[in-house]
Amino acid sequence: MKSLPASSKTLQKSGESFTLLDVREPWEYEASRIEGAKHMPMADIPSRAHQELDPDDHIVVLCHHGVRSLTVTNWLRQQGYEKAQSMRGGIDGGENSDPKVPLY
Repeated sequence: MKSLPASSKTLQKSGESFTLLDVREPWEYEASRIEGAKHMPMADIPSRAHQELDPDDHIVVLCHHGVRSLTVTNWLRQQGYEKAQSMRGGIDGGENSDPKVPLY
């Protein structure tokens, strides 16, 4: 398991409620994940988002390097999820990296 990146830790400490949405593939999620994240692979977003995500929630989207999360965030916003945001750099990016978790 990986600890929350600094930006999400700040949200967590502020007491603000948010959903951490991990859009990586199942094998990636098994290799390295953040405790409490909701796993929904990117390909499943169009078929699952409206049933499993609340458009009023603050959603922080996470992937490996930040590219897929930005794509999903843009799609979610187009669908009315106005509080969706992408975690810059993904699970392995910069301040988010945790030396205890192997990179993949």
